[in-house]
Amino acid sequence: MSQPLTGLVTPEAALHRIADQLADRFTGVFARETVDRYVFESYTALARTSRVQTHLTALTGRFATDRLTALAQAKGALAKPVPEVLFVCVQNAGRSQMAAALLAHHAAGRVHVRSAGSQPGDEIDPAVVAAMAEVGSDLGTEYPKPLTDDVVRAADVVVTMGCGDSCPVYPGKRYADWAVRDPAGLSVGEVRSIRADIDFRAQALLADLAPAPVPS
Repeated sequence: MSQPLTGLVTPEAALHRIADQLADRFTGVFARETVDRYVFESYTALARTSRVQTHLTALTGRFATDRLTALAQAKGALAKPVPEVLFVCVQNAGRSQMAAALLAHHAAGRVHVRSAGSQPGDEIDPAVVAAMAEVGSDLGTEYPKPLTDDVVRAADVVVTMGCGDSCPVYPGKRYADWAVRDPAGLSVGEVRSIRADIDFRAQALLADLAPAPVPS
């Protein structure tokens, strides 16, 4: 049985409902104790950094689902139908969010994308949200996520942007470091140039990982 989280006002009933759903979803893959641990750990991690607490249990469900999926993929219990790309920056509030959104847009299902932060912020930078909205990408439902071992293990490619040595290194992974300017504190106009830089890099990565099919 999961224990109450010290120092946090925890909606335990809601978290147990999430765990019930995920235990059903991952039947035969993970024991109930593993699912409980991931749900409660995910809530704790998000509660410590998120500015908005209103939808925290819903975000916990999304975060725990993605982490358990990544863990299952890393263990070989779930197939990876397309390459997995993980973008990591410090706060997961700017560069990595833009990169994930742009690559996902261009890939149209040919790759699966995750993002995380080595020291996640409390919200996505408003200028980043505005700049991405200009190109039709809505980051309004996204949120900064802490970097976890499971998503690194599941990734085929890990792209870092200014987070130094904080990302775990595993044999067999492809790593790249993009020297992209940090958008924190910049205007929307300044963020546009960063967006263009990331977009160019994302399209080049996509062309390497999953080239578009040639029309017959």
